[in-house]
Amino acid sequence: MSKLGRITALLAGVALLAGMATNTANAVPAKTGPISVAYIEVNNNSMLNVGKYALQGGGNVFDVGVIFAANINYDTTKKAAYLYFNPNVQRVLDNVATQVRPLQAKGIKVMLSILGNHQGAGFANFPTKASAEAFAKQLSDTVTKYGLDGIDFDDEYSEYGKNGTGQPNASSFVYLVSALRAAMPTKLISLYNIGPAASRLSYGGVDITSKFSYAWNPYYGTWGVPSIALPKSRLSPAAVQIGATSTSTAASLARRTVSEGYGVYLTYNLGASDSHTYISSFTKELYGKEAVYAG
Repeated sequence: MSKLGRITALLAGVALLAGMATNTANAVPAKTGPISVAYIEVNNNSMLNVGKYALQGGGNVFDVGVIFAANINYDTTKKAAYLYFNPNVQRVLDNVATQVRPLQAKGIKVMLSILGNHQGAGFANFPTKASAEAFAKQLSDTVTKYGLDGIDFDDEYSEYGKNGTGQPNASSFVYLVSALRAAMPTKLISLYNIGPAASRLSYGGVDITSKFSYAWNPYYGTWGVPSIALPKSRLSPAAVQIGATSTSTAASLARRTVSEGYGVYLTYNLGASDSHTYISSFTKELYGKEAVYAG
């Protein structure tokens, strides 16, 4: 890819995010380059950590914060999947005015990740189209109720088959994502590229690839292009766990993200302590600027 092509791809990543943005009260200094995503383990850490880092000279380090995680649970009496919030996730949602709105006011999008919960229910084993659509409605209703910016799918820990549930089928995830995108035409939908759902993206002549805003590599400290036919501007082959992935690897993955023209850089487990030195290892490669901690 030419230098101009790389720049175009990177700017497209930021443009896509801006196009789906919620209106914010304050203007955000522009930055060029890939968008940066931060998953927050809210069992242990605050979503507000996402907004505590800026680039030297202005602009947010992180463009997307992901609440990790709500769950897809299984009601054995009704034999149906349902959306579950543990007390820590529920606390974030109940306090969106103080935990989410300050981030959105800075121009940071806030998504809710959905994860399996060892009960047999998953994105890939809804038994009917109607059951998939019912769960999609729970997701879209949650986004609307709490003023969130989208949904992230992480198909891990479902334990398909448990509690008499079915094994992954070809239609389930297609029905789910199709219904969710229809209900949320302007919101973000992302794919953590793992599990049975990630390999079941087409059924009955319907391909849901284009319904995703982003997809990313789930293996921290590695480079792996997600196996989904999205433009480079919407993909993160790089994935780092803050503090656990070495700074040299974080920098190398960021450098490769830019040099190969990808538009997203994924991070996980941003904690409460000042990590600006670590974060600078990748912001210098992504944006040519160091990170500043605002506390």
